[in-house]
Amino acid sequence: MADIVISGEATLEEIRAFFSNDRYATVACGAAIEEARPGFSRVSLLLGDNHRNGLGSVMGGVPFTMGDFAFAVAANVGNPPTVSTNCSIDFLGTAKTDKLVAECRVEKDGRSLCFARVDVTDSSGNPVARMNVTGFRRG
Repeated sequence: MADIVISGEATLEEIRAFFSNDRYATVACGAAIEEARPGFSRVSLLLGDNHRNGLGSVMGGVPFTMGDFAFAVAANVGNPPTVSTNCSIDFLGTAKTDKLVAECRVEKDGRSLCFARVDVTDSSGNPVARMNVTGFRRG
């Protein structure tokens, strides 16, 4: 099977259509791509009861999934197929609104490796998590 490359010229609708196959992020969690271009993405998610743990706080997997998804979008648009090889996350605070936003910036783009930072905040800008990701380019 040939690797599929998402053009850096793809429209937001084309990018959303491609990543709709990432059903865990888009269907199970409800993440939506708001903005995408080579090396950058912004995804959001409306929090519901299914995103909360037994204490009523947002489950740690939610900001992690958002960070991973934001990385996938930012790293793959306009680049060879890229997968994460290492992720670390720091949980910084709790969401104070019912919407989370994850912004990913690829900080170093190499031939076979890339390095990115993802900031997850609530819709008021309160920090929720910070993720660092190393990606491997398969192209």
